[in-house]
Amino acid sequence: MSNRDQFRPEDHPNDHFLLTTVVGSYPKPKWLDRVKDRYEDDEADFGDDEWQEATDDAARLITREHERAGLDVVVDGEMRRNEMVEFFADRIDGYEFNGPVKVWGHNYFDKPSVVDDVEYDESWLVEEYEFTADVADRPVKVPITGPYTLASWSFNEAYEDDEALTYDLADLVNEEIEKLVDAGARYIQIDEPALATTPDDHAIVGEALERIAADIPDDVRIGLHVCYGDYSRIYPELLDYPVDELDLELANDDYEQLDVFKQHAFTKDLALGVVDAHVADVESVEQIESNIRKGLEVVPPEQLTVSPDCGVKLLPREVAYGKMENLVEAARNVEADLDAGDIDVSAAAPADD
Repeated sequence: MSNRDQFRPEDHPNDHFLLTTVVGSYPKPKWLDRVKDRYEDDEADFGDDEWQEATDDAARLITREHERAGLDVVVDGEMRRNEMVEFFADRIDGYEFNGPVKVWGHNYFDKPSVVDDVEYDESWLVEEYEFTADVADRPVKVPITGPYTLASWSFNEAYEDDEALTYDLADLVNEEIEKLVDAGARYIQIDEPALATTPDDHAIVGEALERIAADIPDDVRIGLHVCYGDYSRIYPELLDYPVDELDLELANDDYEQLDVFKQHAFTKDLALGVVDAHVADVESVEQIESNIRKGLEVVPPEQLTVSPDCGVKLLPREVAYGKMENLVEAARNVEADLDAGDIDVSAAAPADD
């Protein structure tokens, strides 16, 4: 039995099942930004308890928004996180911060420096997961920034090279995932956007993932999210990674790289981006159905997950919700077409066990 089957709703309307989920980040309610300003104002009467209540409310709101859209697996939209590297570096001994660095447009993040051996102190995500799982009526996925990106997007002032730093960070990520599994998490997504931009290091990422996946039970689904790069330089090597699912950004370039994944049998599950996280227009249900069918050119339905390209936190919230709602409707429509025999999936042979 695939560990994917546990996420199929008992009352699912179709014989076929395309798992629907999100990558991770989601637009924060505008009021949360105003609350954060008060929390960071030393002169405001607004402390830790008030900030905790505000982030709890935001996490509850977005988790239920994902459920209202119909997603099979939800997250809290990363309401408690500021940025995918900064959030974790702030919780790892050995990091320090030197000030904001411009990323793109008017967006900045506080790029950290590694100034000493990295060490695990207290849990990063367990409380976040437990809160979301308690709020949610559907299964919850936990996105976590991978060790290669944590190393590559930081200044390394303590280790001989980024490879050594990556492996130490991988051991910490493994420790955190073990705690998440003990807390009940069964779907973990490791985010490695740095991989596709520095593809020559795919072997380093593979070794890091081996460390992360060590002793993780078979019923825990591990996904790897990769984006923004030339996939031909890391495929089929991606298939050797000890993960269940490869989550890929393909909608943004109109599936120009889809043929890359037809050169070798796709032996992992494919989480296909079917809406563009960088376009502030809601794709039609018909367009998303067409995008989903592209995934069926690579894998059969039992290996296909349907998601956005990437996190959607930079979109207007109503646009992000519209994309999720249409994504779910499109997936259910394609399932119905599969049930009716209206889609030929012979081009995507099932992966060998």
